[in-house]
Amino acid sequence: MALKPQQFNPKQQMLRRDFELQYKRDSYLSDVELHHHDFYELYYLVSGDVTYTIESKRYKVLPGDVLLVSPRELHQVSIQAEHAAYERYVLWINPELIAELSTDGTDLFQALDPIRPGYGNQLRLQSNDQQKIRSLMEQIYLEQQEALFGRELLSRSLLTQLLVTINRLALREDCHFEDISRSSRAVSQVIEYINLHYSEPLALDMLAETFFVSKYHLSHEFQRQVGTSVCRYIQKKRVQIARQLLAGGNRPNNVYGICGFGDYTGFYRAFKAEYGTSPREYAESLNKGTIFEHFR
Repeated sequence: MALKPQQFNPKQQMLRRDFELQYKRDSYLSDVELHHHDFYELYYLVSGDVTYTIESKRYKVLPGDVLLVSPRELHQVSIQAEHAAYERYVLWINPELIAELSTDGTDLFQALDPIRPGYGNQLRLQSNDQQKIRSLMEQIYLEQQEALFGRELLSRSLLTQLLVTINRLALREDCHFEDISRSSRAVSQVIEYINLHYSEPLALDMLAETFFVSKYHLSHEFQRQVGTSVCRYIQKKRVQIARQLLAGGNRPNNVYGICGFGDYTGFYRAFKAEYGTSPREYAESLNKGTIFEHFR
């Protein structure tokens, strides 16, 4: 059965509260901005000339590869659509659903935990495993498109099978594939430093001095490897942490200093530019239960 692709939405919004599986096929796609989600993303490439950036790592993705992206991992895709149509399945899952589907003896977060020893974003699979993953994703997608009896129950059953299969594959050492570029070790070190010290004053000059590199070299390599500037990355990381704190019940007036903003005005502007709403409006909407966290 031929699948009907969905239209790409640059806002990257999840409309359901539990999970969504999307199937897309584009012959042209403009650059996607570096972004993050509050949900897990499982990505399966069907066809296309694709390079994927996840934090400081760049991956050359081949058809049949699976990418695992955890919440709050900044990521970005780059494609050369003139070489082949960009066709893929993208599964978004609320962490609460993964916890609900897990049992005492089966922790479905294992493959998705960035701090797990041996964790990697990219899985390169054998053909039989590729077919298994693609078949499960296709079945889930078809169930979501048709209002058939038991659709929700069957979709969750298929999703559970998919998560178990992904975990089994991820726990096998032969499925992991290293990223294509660690050409600038300084970039990786700087990102690790920012992730630990986002609450402190940070600037390009200071970071270059800390890691004994030219600020011009660091700026160029950071832009090339991560897809954005050092300053833009710092701001994205800070508002990302701020939104997490707001979701945890912290007040906007207390959050901005914790995240490294010098004043509330700068925090307000950065947050609204990133998420399209003010920190206070975001916190209030969470308290009222009027939105699900699906910002780009």
